Amino acid sequence: MKQSLYLETSVVGAYLDNGEPFRRDLTIRWWERELSEYRAVVSPLVARELERVPEPHRTGYLKLIAPLEQVSVSEEAAILAEGYVTRGIFHRKYLGDALHVALASVHKIDYLVTWNFGHLANVRRQARIRLFNTAAGFFSPVIVTPEFLVSELTERRDS
Repeated sequence: MKQSLYLETSVVGAYLDNGEPFRRDLTIRWWERELSEYRAVVSPLVARELERVPEPHRTGYLKLIAPLEQVSVSEEAAILAEGYVTRGIFHRKYLGDALHVALASVHKIDYLVTWNFGHLANVRRQARIRLFNTAAGFFSPVIVTPEFLVSELTERRDS
């Protein structure tokens, strides 16, 4: 069975981001060569965030996620995200980021893939998420950048 990935909006955004060539090139390489080795999912939240992007990128982003499985936003995920805010793991203005984590947790997705270092790919925040999820009986996804997954796949292929 394939491991699962929840693609957070920043990963999709990096695919067409000419302002960050390293991030863009790595994302494109990973997406085109290695994404198919996983069960990749997005959520309606990702689609909604991408719909707010101006053209010409909006259409390109939505085409990228169209073939991917979409997990549902449930009341359980909304309550879990609110728990993150209540416990101070996420500030209320980053409720969307909390909901991305909650969706990956509720749907038991192995990895939440993001380029968002400030609010998601943050070691201290990840530790707090793990503690909270464990205490509340929820699965904890590993939060990584695409770069982490490229390194992991390269090592597996070399062995």
